[in-house]
Amino acid sequence: MIPLSQLIQNHRQKAGVTQAQLAKLAGVGKTVVWDLEHGKESVQWDTLQKIFRVLNITVEWHSPLLQRTAIPPEASAPPPHSA
Repeated sequence: MIPLSQLIQNHRQKAGVTQAQLAKLAGVGKTVVWDLEHGKESVQWDTLQKIFRVLNITVEWHSPLLQRTAIPPEASAPPPHSA
């Protein structure tokens, strides 16, 4: 898995924006972008979301615990329609 710092830096560079431009577009301080790109791990979730929105990065959550206890999709599907 790619480190968060590298993910953000790669997306920013491919978008053709500077750290300062990304910060302005996201509505965060420019040091936030610099910190993230240099591996800072203590960033508020809402701040990270602002940067993700600008860079068009989506987050997908996975929970092995919930996957084990979830009802299988076929069990919760409505019965087939009989004609």
